[in-house]
Amino acid sequence: MKRKYTSIHENTRSDEYGELQKLVDELYQGNMSGSISSIDVITRGEVDDLNPDLMEVLQLLPAGNYKRARLVEQLNSIITAHGWGYTYGTLS
Repeated sequence: MKRKYTSIHENTRSDEYGELQKLVDELYQGNMSGSISSIDVITRGEVDDLNPDLMEVLQLLPAGNYKRARLVEQLNSIITAHGWGYTYGTLS
């Protein structure tokens, strides 16, 4: 099922607000202290059919393995750099 995408130029929260938080929660479910590879993150985004803006965020993630705190830090940095914090939300 295809999702309706919201333009990033609107100054409102997107229908996809919080999707990256859900993705991170899913990746670390049952594995809070483990590491996840950047490829795992991108693959999960594709499986979840994230919109192109959110996939861009995931694809800008540097290659490597990430514990949860570091992954959240990296993704928030990318989201903030794009000015998408209000539109898509930041992570915790």
